[in-house]
Amino acid sequence: MAPLSMLKIGKLAQQAIAAASYLAEWYDDDTARVSAAEIADARELPRPLAAKVLATLSQHGITTGTTGPTGGYRLARAPEEISLHDIVAAFESLEIRPMCPFGPNWCGSGNLCPLHDAITEAAGQVDAFLSKQHLGVFRKTRRGSKSVKKATTRKSR
Repeated sequence: MAPLSMLKIGKLAQQAIAAASYLAEWYDDDTARVSAAEIADARELPRPLAAKVLATLSQHGITTGTTGPTGGYRLARAPEEISLHDIVAAFESLEIRPMCPFGPNWCGSGNLCPLHDAITEAAGQVDAFLSKQHLGVFRKTRRGSKSVKKATTRKSR
């Protein structure tokens, strides 16, 4: 049996979603700021990469970060207000131009190819999915997750 396919988005965007989803788990702890290292360890991401995606998310207003010994990251707004589209858009262009199987100069230069409408519809479905899904589904999911051990030993900041 073939493995289930996941939505195809770039690696940085995937890792940013992983990092942001961890922050959503901690959102209700008003004093919690989570270090990039903790997020990297919890989500099995390379530490330098976690720091990079968190900085990018901060530049796009998705996270806030504080430096220093009591610093760390948290979401800039409620998880329900942050869509996967918001996160992916920080790393990738979401202006999906449907690819034409007849080549780059076919669709838009006369008759449309036979797959044009189907490809355009699929691209729209991906965009709608990313816009509809938000980080709220990760809120308060620490119980039973891989992060439980970390959650019980970590210090609130």
